[in-house]
Amino acid sequence: MNTKRIALIPAYEPDERLVALAEELEREDFAVVVVNDGSGADSADVFREAARWAQVLTHPHNRGKGAALKTGLQYIAAHFDAPYTVVTADADGQHKTNDVLRVCAEAESHSDSLVLGSRGFDGDVPLRSRFGNAVTRCVYRLCSGVKVYDTQTGLRAFSDALTPALLDIEGDRYEYEMNVLMAFARQKRPIREVRIETVYLEGNASSHFDTLRDSWRIYRNILKFSAASLCGFAVDYTLFCALSAATGLTAASNVAARLVSAAVNFTLNRRMVFHSDAPAGRSAAQYAALAAAILLANTALLEALSAAGLAAWLAKLLTELALFSASYLAQSKWIFKKERVQYEKA
Repeated sequence: MNTKRIALIPAYEPDERLVALAEELEREDFAVVVVNDGSGADSADVFREAARWAQVLTHPHNRGKGAALKTGLQYIAAHFDAPYTVVTADADGQHKTNDVLRVCAEAESHSDSLVLGSRGFDGDVPLRSRFGNAVTRCVYRLCSGVKVYDTQTGLRAFSDALTPALLDIEGDRYEYEMNVLMAFARQKRPIREVRIETVYLEGNASSHFDTLRDSWRIYRNILKFSAASLCGFAVDYTLFCALSAATGLTAASNVAARLVSAAVNFTLNRRMVFHSDAPAGRSAAQYAALAAAILLANTALLEALSAAGLAAWLAKLLTELALFSASYLAQSKWIFKKERVQYEKA
């Protein structure tokens, strides 16, 4: 098939808005692929109607949005000839056809980029959505160093060249979309944004997002890293305070405490946070280089704060907070990054 624009729509228990979206996009010359992610019998008529305008793929049971997107991408790679542009859209009517067209056009002009349909969150936006997006935006920028306004948008466009990278990214449910952004930041792939209309229908009642469960999936790596860092910090801080009190030597106490806590932190991050498959020896050498660099920065900042008159315990606390983000970025992007798997087109 030679269609150049493909719309991919994951759907779980949708209503007639899915049919309307599929029809509109098909009339705009999109090939439409819908993935029924294990919806119940009540949605059968909706998918039957959508099949007039789209190719409908079906999961026998609910596997999650990320899994549905990957199923669609695998189907597209096997049945469409490159080059083409894929646009992912939600099934609940919150992405307007005009915005889909604009995001697609941007991706066609920048084939190396992931293009996001970025909402401004103006107008009548549910409080939990406004707050959730603000928190996620800040956490993502803190951990990736990349500024993205709407990290949770489902309206995304990209060229066929990016499909292997997208299939290689972990996550089967809502966390997948955040994992994509983290991976693209880590791999230094361009991310662009196009402002789109903010639409929340019926207070976003159609959303299947579970606030606690799915938020945990989205944030768990960051939270686990924070917990591992807190554990390492507890070891470091306790030893530092004990040694500095006993010897009066700020710099020497900091170095000794850091050597012990670094070993603890490396083990926790490698096994529990990043689940790294990189060789342990290589990771250890890279971590040692990072630890040395952070130790130099840590000691210099600690000495500067102490010289400015701050108590040793307070100077140490401020120093650790300042270097937390730098440590996360270096470990996720460099030391414990996953080995990429190469996919071939079927």
